[in-house]
Amino acid sequence: MWLPALRRFAQLLVSIGVPTLAGSILFGFLLGAPLPRSIALGFYLVGSFLMIAGFFFGNRGPVRPRGAEDMLFAGLFPTSSRRLRWATRQENDEAINFSAVFVALGFVLILLGIASDNKHALF
Repeated sequence: MWLPALRRFAQLLVSIGVPTLAGSILFGFLLGAPLPRSIALGFYLVGSFLMIAGFFFGNRGPVRPRGAEDMLFAGLFPTSSRRLRWATRQENDEAINFSAVFVALGFVLILLGIASDNKHALF
């Protein structure tokens, strides 16, 4: 059970980390910034975004709209009608699990940023 989970986590980390690395190198090159510093800032930025997203995704309330027609702006806001329902156990578990994955990915990316940052020495 743990090996497939670690494999999937590594795949997610690579699928987020490689574009972050490439984008950081590109922006660093365009702005004339040092390579290690631009990589670190890219990892900091994406990692922080993922951690904040995980926090907000995990803090969704227990109330959900009854159907898709009860939502405005492609599902972002419920309409003013009071057609609401309680979230199922599966929906609550899914929200907590996604939150944990986002926070863990963000934490690892921030650690990668710390490791690649040459502005402050670790040892």
